[in-house]
Amino acid sequence: MKRIFDVQPWNVVTHTFDPKDKRLQESMTSLGNGYMGMRGDFEEGYSGDSLQGIYLGGVWYPDKTRVGWWKNGYPKYFGKVVNAVNFIKLPIEINGQRVDLAKDQISDFTLDLDLHTAVLTRSFTLKRGDVKVALTFERFLSVAQKELSVQKVTVKNLSATNVDVKLLPAIDADVMNEEANYDERFWDVLATDQQADRGSVIAKTTPNPFGTPQFTSGMEMRMVSDLDNVAIDQPNDKEVATAYQGTLAPQTATTLEKRVIVVTSRDYKTQADLTTAMHQLSDQVAKESYADLLTAHTQVWAQRWEKSDVEITGDDESQQGIRFNLFQLFSTYYGEDSRLNIGPKGFTGEKYGGATYWDTEAFAFPVYLGITDPKVTRNLLMYRYNQLPGAYINAKEQGLKGALFPMVTFDGIECHNEWEITFEEIHRNGDIAFAIYNYTRYTGDDSYVLHQGAKVLTEISRFWADRVHFSKRNNQYMIHGVTGADEYENNVDNNWDTNMLAQWTLKYTLEILGKVDADVAKRLDVSDDEKAHWQDIVDRMYLPYDKDLNIFVQHDGFLDKDIEPVSAIPADQRPINQHWSWDKILRSPYIKQGDVLQGIWDFIDDYTPEQKKANFDFYEPLTVHESSLSPAIHSVLAADLHYEDKAVELYERTARLDLDNYNNDTTDGLHITAMTGGWIAVVQGFAGMRVRNGQLHYAPFLPKKWNSFSFRQVFRGRLIEVIVDQAGAHFKLLSGDPLDIDVAGKTVSLQPDTVVE
Repeated sequence: MKRIFDVQPWNVVTHTFDPKDKRLQESMTSLGNGYMGMRGDFEEGYSGDSLQGIYLGGVWYPDKTRVGWWKNGYPKYFGKVVNAVNFIKLPIEINGQRVDLAKDQISDFTLDLDLHTAVLTRSFTLKRGDVKVALTFERFLSVAQKELSVQKVTVKNLSATNVDVKLLPAIDADVMNEEANYDERFWDVLATDQQADRGSVIAKTTPNPFGTPQFTSGMEMRMVSDLDNVAIDQPNDKEVATAYQGTLAPQTATTLEKRVIVVTSRDYKTQADLTTAMHQLSDQVAKESYADLLTAHTQVWAQRWEKSDVEITGDDESQQGIRFNLFQLFSTYYGEDSRLNIGPKGFTGEKYGGATYWDTEAFAFPVYLGITDPKVTRNLLMYRYNQLPGAYINAKEQGLKGALFPMVTFDGIECHNEWEITFEEIHRNGDIAFAIYNYTRYTGDDSYVLHQGAKVLTEISRFWADRVHFSKRNNQYMIHGVTGADEYENNVDNNWDTNMLAQWTLKYTLEILGKVDADVAKRLDVSDDEKAHWQDIVDRMYLPYDKDLNIFVQHDGFLDKDIEPVSAIPADQRPINQHWSWDKILRSPYIKQGDVLQGIWDFIDDYTPEQKKANFDFYEPLTVHESSLSPAIHSVLAADLHYEDKAVELYERTARLDLDNYNNDTTDGLHITAMTGGWIAVVQGFAGMRVRNGQLHYAPFLPKKWNSFSFRQVFRGRLIEVIVDQAGAHFKLLSGDPLDIDVAGKTVSLQPDTVVE
C-alpha cells in the first residue's frame, strides 16, 4: 500500500514530485473521453523514467504470438493497443535551455486532477541561478467534442531580469510501445503539413500478415498565443513543429493554447475524407475561445455527476475513492460508440493490450445498468453479438461446436497467448450469457434476448454441450481441463463455477427458446433432439459439493490441499504473485479472486443464508485478493451476511485500490474494470439493492465511519435517489412514473418529488 496523493473529496492532488513515483503519478492522473485517452505524461518532455502513452479507442495492432512450443489452436497473434502519435508534445525553452524536470531544480510543485471537471493541472517554479520562472499546465480531453484535445501553458517570469521564452508545440509520430518486440514502431507517416502557426500528421499503422485492419490517424494542431509565431524547419519526416517565442519582463506572463483535432479511419473511409474532416473540425474549433471550449466540456461532466454521483459524508477517503472510480470509468466508456468496449486498463497503460475481457459483462455491466441509459448496456450486448463470427472461429480452433467468446479481443477473434487462460478460462461464455439475463431482468426489455440474444445464447449452449463429457462411472456430465476465475489454479477438473454456469446457460437458453417467435426459432434451428440433450446435461451436471463443510468445492481435489488461511503467509511474502514461483502458487490453497463466491454473487438470491455463510466463511480467509476484481463481490456477500465491518474493509480496498496502490501494480496503468467495485459495494452491499421479479428491493445499513451516503439509480425509465443516514433510509423519485419498491420487506410507494422515509 502506498499513498502519494492527498485525500480530498473532488481532487487527486499532490504537492510533491518524486522521480521514483513518476509512473505511479502518470497512471493516477490519466485522462480520457471514451474516444481517446492518455497517461499523465509531461508534455514538455521528461528524460527520466516514464511510461508515455496516448491511446485511441479501437486502434490496435496484431503482434505475432511468440511461444517456444506451438500448440494447435494457439492464436496467431496477440492484440495490443497502439501507442498513438504524440499530439501533446510541447517542449519549452527558457533562455535557450529545455525544461526537463528530470534535471531541473524546481519548487512549489502541484499536480491536480479535478474529478468534477476532468481537467488536469500541473504547476511548478523553475530555478536556474538568478532565473526564476513559474509554469502552469492545464489539459483536458473534451467530452463535448470527442476529437478535441486542449492544452494551455502559462509562463510567468518571477526573475529580476528579462527572460527569453520559446515554446515548440509539435506532433510526433516517432513513438513506440514499451512492450513491443525489438523496439519496433507501429506508425508509417503518410503525410505531413507544417506551417508557421499549425501542423498536421497523417499516419497509418504498419502492415501486418494476419489480415486485420490497418488504422489511419490524423492529428492537426493549432495554437493561440500572445507570443510571436516564427516558422522553423520541419524537424524530420515524422514530426511537425512550430515555435512561439518572446521576452518576458519581470513579473509578466504569457500563455499558449494548443488545440489538437484527432480523427481516425474508424470513422472515415478514405484518407482524403479523413483529412477533409480533420481540417473542418480544426476550423470550427479555431472560432471558439478557451473559456467556451472548457465550459462545454465541464457542463457535460456536470450532467454526468448529477445523474450518478455517490456522496459519502464523514469519510473523505471513501468519498474520494468512489469518485475517482466513477471518473475513470466514465473517462473510458460512456456508451457512445457500440464498436468499443471497456478494457481492463482503459486508456491508462499498455498492460492487457487494451483489449476486451470478460470483466465487462461480469463487473462493468451491473454498474452501467444502474447509472446510464439502457442503450449503453444494450450496446455492450450488441458488441458481443456483432462478434459472433469470431466466436465461431475460436470454438472451431478447438474442434468444438457453437461459439466460444474470446478471453481477450478487439474484433471477436481470440488474441491472447497464454493457453491456460485463453482456452481453459471458459467460464467467460457463461458470464456473457449472464449479462443477457441481467440486462433483461433489470430493464424489463426482452427485445434483445428474444432476437439477437437468443442467437448468442444458442451458440454458447452449443459450445457447452460439446465441451462437456459424460462420465459413465458417475452417470454425470463433467468439464475437465479448465481454469476458473481463480487464475491461481490452472487445468483443473470440474470447477464449480464453470460447471454451474454451463448448466445455468443451457437451462436459461431452453427457457428463452420457449418464448421466441416462430421466425426466430426457425433461424436458430435448434432441433428437439438438441433440446433434449441440453436438458439432460442440465439434469445431470456434476457440481462438486462437500456435505460435511456444506460448501461447493472449487474443483475436484481442492480440499486435498494444505488448507491454511491467508493470515499464515508472512507479510514480507505478500503479494504472493510478486514473491512466489508459479509452481508454489498453483500448489497452494490461496485464491486470487472470487471463484465459488463469484458464482454465488451472480445468483445471490438463489442460495440460502446458510449456504452463503458456509461458503464465505470457508473461501474468503483463503483469498489473497490479488485480482483487482476481487474485493467488491466479497464486500457485497459480507454485507448480505451482515458482516458489516468486513464489508466496509473490502469496500475500502476496492474503492482505493489504485489510489493507495494496494497490489503494488498501478505504475503500469489503472484497473479500470475494477473501478466498478466501489459502486457495486455501496449499492448492492451497503444499500442491499436487488431486483426480484421486476421489483427493486433494498436492505440498507450505514457503515459506522460514515455519517451518510447517497446515490442515484436509473431503473426502468425512473431516476431514484437513495439516502441512508443515521435516521434511516430515504427514497425519492426524481423522474418517471410512480413505483413500488421493497425496503427490508416492506412495500414503499414512490411518487414524484416526494421523499419516503
